[in-house]
Amino acid sequence: MHRSRARTQVKQTRILIEDGELAEAQAMLSQAASALDKAAKDGAIHRNTAARRKSRLMRALNRAKD
Repeated sequence: MHRSRARTQVKQTRILIEDGELAEAQAMLSQAASALDKAAKDGAIHRNTAARRKSRLMRALNRAKD
């Protein structure tokens, strides 16, 4: 359950970034990071995978802000 929630949150965050809705993307990013952390804690995904996905999302958001 945590894995699918994390995937959904990541996808929604990426869509918001692509659409240029950066304020909403920032809020969704925190939810996505939390979902990834929970999935990693439960062992649904590896902790390094969660960290990599969070990093890529944050990097994408920061690039969109510039």
